[in-house]
Amino acid sequence: MLVRVGHSADPDDAFMVWALATGNVDARGFEFRFVPEDIQVLNEWALEGRLEVTALSLATYPLVQDRYALLPHGASIGSGYGPIVVAREPLSLSDLRSVEIAVPGRLTTAFLVLGMVLGTPFAHRPLAFDRILDEVKSGNADAGLLIHEGQLTYAEEGLVKVLDLGEWWLLETGLPLPLGVNVARRDVPRLDELSEVLRASITAGLDHRDEATAYALEFARDLGREDADRFIEMYVNELTCDYGDEGRTAVEELLRRAEATGAYDQPVRVEFV
Repeated sequence: MLVRVGHSADPDDAFMVWALATGNVDARGFEFRFVPEDIQVLNEWALEGRLEVTALSLATYPLVQDRYALLPHGASIGSGYGPIVVAREPLSLSDLRSVEIAVPGRLTTAFLVLGMVLGTPFAHRPLAFDRILDEVKSGNADAGLLIHEGQLTYAEEGLVKVLDLGEWWLLETGLPLPLGVNVARRDVPRLDELSEVLRASITAGLDHRDEATAYALEFARDLGREDADRFIEMYVNELTCDYGDEGRTAVEELLRRAEATGAYDQPVRVEFV
């Protein structure tokens, strides 16, 4: 059976699919086709149910919960770190509430959490995530919300970090911040077995870190090996292999708070394969 797997075009997601993409894990009869894309695009595709398996912003999951179920692995979860807001000079939270912030899409978890910090609505302008650094650096945006590897490279562009959402969330809740998740469409046959194959790919990457990282570098854009290693270590960890009690509690708490703000039109159901 053909299973199209959407993943973010960045090194941590590529690291997780290395073993399947290169034949280093038993596919158990599934035929995989990998679709690297911007997370905002994957979020929008999920609204249509386009792919059998896809990476997804946790913030988008309640919008597709009838069609997709959460996989118990593959999540990007930061403990005390996460998406950041940068600017050309230090800004307070009060300052951020009075300027326009370039954001990587309204369906991203980063956007959802920033709204929890600043209150909604706040002034923002959606942009492709890889354009935000330049937009702030050039002065076309007062501040920018960075996801993916921009979290590591902003200082090289002369920018300063004014807010770390993962740090804020940890202080608020004592929990790690779940950002991206993997989901499977509910109509896909042999979902339990498919989940096992996908988990095996993550485990194989961790067991063969050098080979998986070399593959992931193809998706690292301007990152060098050292920064790519660091980024992968940030978002491929023990919680990626399995949420565990802490990870599942973090998911439930984030979505509970989002639901309380009126972010969703229907009750949120957290359901795992």
